[in-house]
Amino acid sequence: MTTIINRTDKGKNNEHRNRNMEFLVTVITLTLFVGLLISPIILLRFINRTNIKFKFVSYMTIGVFLTALITIVFAWWAYTSDLLLLKHYGYDIDGMNETEFYGKVLLENMDKVKSLETSIMGIGWPLKAILTFVFYSPYLLIIYGVTYLIGRKTRKAELQ
Repeated sequence: MTTIINRTDKGKNNEHRNRNMEFLVTVITLTLFVGLLISPIILLRFINRTNIKFKFVSYMTIGVFLTALITIVFAWWAYTSDLLLLKHYGYDIDGMNETEFYGKVLLENMDKVKSLETSIMGIGWPLKAILTFVFYSPYLLIIYGVTYLIGRKTRKAELQ
C-alpha cells in the first residue's frame, strides 16, 4: 500500500506557489504556440518587402528551418515543463517504488501529479516534434496561398 504524507500545514502558500509555477509554464507554452502560428506570417511579410527574386523558394526554405526549430523547442518544452512541474509537486522521478515516487507529494496534488506522470510516458519528445512538424508543415503552404490570393485580389481591385 502506498504511504502518502499529508502536509496541510503549508496550505495557502503552497497553493500560491503551485499556481505561479503553472502560470509560468502556461505562458511559455502559449508563447511558443503563438510563435509557431505567427512566424510564417511575419516571415512572408518580411520576404514580400524585400527584393528577393524567388520569393516562394525563399519563404519555404526559411519557413521550414524556422518552424522546425520552433517545433523542436515546443516539443522539448512540453516534456521539460512536465518534468519541472512533477519535481515542483514533490514527485521523485528517480524513485524505485510508489513510496519513493509519491513520498513528498501533497495529497491535494496527487491527481495533478498522476496526470503529469501519464503525460511523460509513451513516445519521446523528439518523435512528438517530428510528428507535429509533419502535420504542421501544410500550414506554411496555406499561409502562402491565402496571402497570394489576398494580394491578387487587392491588386485587381486597385487596377479597376
